[in-house]
Amino acid sequence: MNRSARYVILAVICVSLGGVVYKVAETLWLQKMLEFKQNPTRLMEIVPEAALQLKDFRRSKVEGGQKIWEVTGDEAIYVKENKEAIIKTPRLTFYHESGEPIEVRGEQGRLYFGDRDIEKIQLQGNVEVYYQGFVLKTDEIIYVQKQDQVVSHGKVAMKGDGLELEGVGAEISLKGETIRLHDRVKTRIEPDLLKGRKVRTG
Repeated sequence: MNRSARYVILAVICVSLGGVVYKVAETLWLQKMLEFKQNPTRLMEIVPEAALQLKDFRRSKVEGGQKIWEVTGDEAIYVKENKEAIIKTPRLTFYHESGEPIEVRGEQGRLYFGDRDIEKIQLQGNVEVYYQGFVLKTDEIIYVQKQDQVVSHGKVAMKGDGLELEGVGAEISLKGETIRLHDRVKTRIEPDLLKGRKVRTG
């Protein structure tokens, strides 16, 4: 085999290996992107320079000297390019002048920012909503500030003394302090335990 033939074979081998390396890198990259999408808090471990990382995160909205809501978390990163913050172990609390606060907990959360303020807040992973002794459990909730409403599109289970509810999809009206389940609703009531309690599930 002459020298020219050897060079040609070597070039073909290099091109082939380059293609294999590219495909492997592409596969690994897609896997990593899928992992981040499924668990955004993994970004805490690989924070890009364009992001701001914060410990003991806290953000709130106050109107007329009254705190409307507050969201806290162990850790958060703010990604300016996407106008969003990713929060680890978030806790979201809604306050009312005449009533008990509504508290929401989850494994991870996102804040979506508009031009001037937060547009919506999303909590995911074993989400629990605490209100007046009742606990509502679901996989995800979204607070839309413009509607002043908390919504869940998945399965929902609510339990407290004397009352158990199950369904798919729910809306919590913060202004009216009511909870409405959308579909496949099942109810279990124990009148003796429920008696005397103020429950609004309109």
